[in-house]
Amino acid sequence: MREPVYVIGAGRTDFKRNLSKEGKGLRDVIVEAGRAAIDEAGIEPAQVKSGVVGNFAAGRFTKQLHLGSYLTYIDERLRGLPTFHAEAACASGSVAMMAAIHQVVGGIYDCVIVVGAEQQKTMSPADVGDVLASAGDYGHERPLYGTYTFPSLFGKLAQIYKETHGLGDKVLPSIAYKNRAHARLNPLAQMRDVELTQESACTVSQANPDIAPPLKLSDCSQITDGAAAVVLCSEKFLKSLSGSSSRRAMRLLGWGHTTDHLPLHEKDAPMFNVARTSAKRAFDMANVTPRDVQGADIHDCFSISEVVAYEILGMAEPGQGKTLAESGATRLPQIGGPKGKIPVNPGGGLIGDGHPVGATGVRQVVEAFTQLTGQGGKRQIENARRYLTFNMGGSMTTNCTMIWSSEK
Repeated sequence: MREPVYVIGAGRTDFKRNLSKEGKGLRDVIVEAGRAAIDEAGIEPAQVKSGVVGNFAAGRFTKQLHLGSYLTYIDERLRGLPTFHAEAACASGSVAMMAAIHQVVGGIYDCVIVVGAEQQKTMSPADVGDVLASAGDYGHERPLYGTYTFPSLFGKLAQIYKETHGLGDKVLPSIAYKNRAHARLNPLAQMRDVELTQESACTVSQANPDIAPPLKLSDCSQITDGAAAVVLCSEKFLKSLSGSSSRRAMRLLGWGHTTDHLPLHEKDAPMFNVARTSAKRAFDMANVTPRDVQGADIHDCFSISEVVAYEILGMAEPGQGKTLAESGATRLPQIGGPKGKIPVNPGGGLIGDGHPVGATGVRQVVEAFTQLTGQGGKRQIENARRYLTFNMGGSMTTNCTMIWSSEK
């Protein structure tokens, strides 16, 4: 990388909120998260020189687009800021991050704010399902998979994985249980007050019905409102700040960003070699391996996506993601996981923390910052020095892998 990239501030909203019931909308949470990130960075708003908003479908959920303008409401001194809105389905937040990273690496701007946001609780679940279907090949997959297109798509992926590698009855519930248990340690998680036992995660019931077998309700992320923000800067900018040596910051070691064909049937599931390329690029750039990472946030829109991602990221060999999931090795020690392993989704992931689509990729980076600066509270990973984030859009269509370090 020509210019090192750092995160010096992060902020987010409570994902349990229903913005419509509060009489609020995207502008409010973009401002809330953005101000929190700038305050955390300890800089003046005028020092921010560019901004990017990650969002998937505000034009359908809220009838509002042109979201870059909302950044100017964070502070009057941001009027005139160059901004734009980035979209890549569930990876919208990460492609917004990528755009900002490129601006810093290329020396265009020394300080950039990224805010990811989504307001989904504006319509019925069936209508939300219709909007989310546009993250895939709408014209082909919507008629094929029905009203709840994406649960059915990932149910199909689970069936493909089972036919290829086998899939025991406790594998997917292990992911669901872990992420919901982690969420109970996160005071801002959507599902923090909802307990899920391992037994109930394994059992079809009125409270946990089949959605798209083998996926049950507990295997699915929820409809969520929220925003997350980070302030990125160059090394030169960081060094110009007073107390820079003791300032909270994390450094980007490497990244990878790839795009595959849109429909699931045109991909090499469950290998997803295009997604694997994003991970390889990130690890090669960072000059580390999965064993060198102490924690990870992995895209678990459905429990099967986390299992497959273990293999994509090299945390498990092909066909062994299921074994890793069931072993409990990706659980925090706080909920019974072994020390010395890699806890995955310590804040609850998408299943537990929530999935405001455009915010998710940025929220993962906020969690990385939280962990690497020792602010994780009850969910803190001990001695966390490197952290991986993997965010994907569609059915492993857009894939973004980033590796972060606490070492400046």
